[in-house]
Amino acid sequence: MSQIYKKELENSPTLNTVLMVENTLKSMEESVVTVAELKRKLPKQVNHNSLKIILQYLEDSNKIAASLKGITWIHNTNKNLRTALSKGLEL
Repeated sequence: MSQIYKKELENSPTLNTVLMVENTLKSMEESVVTVAELKRKLPKQVNHNSLKIILQYLEDSNKIAASLKGITWIHNTNKNLRTALSKGLEL
């Protein structure tokens, strides 16, 4: 195994860590939270690089929106809304 591949594996977050961050963001009372605030609210400490990878994954999968002001949960599981959006119906 190459050194670069080993290095990538060392920094890869576990599924439990991804789910912990996702659930924390999903259940936050605030609409926008900074990375520092998120770190304080997590039940366990998370490596900063792992957290960056997780946040990038959540943003790529359209579960969060990240901006200069902070991070907000945007994923919606409402079936009717998803159907309307996929068909292009005007709400």
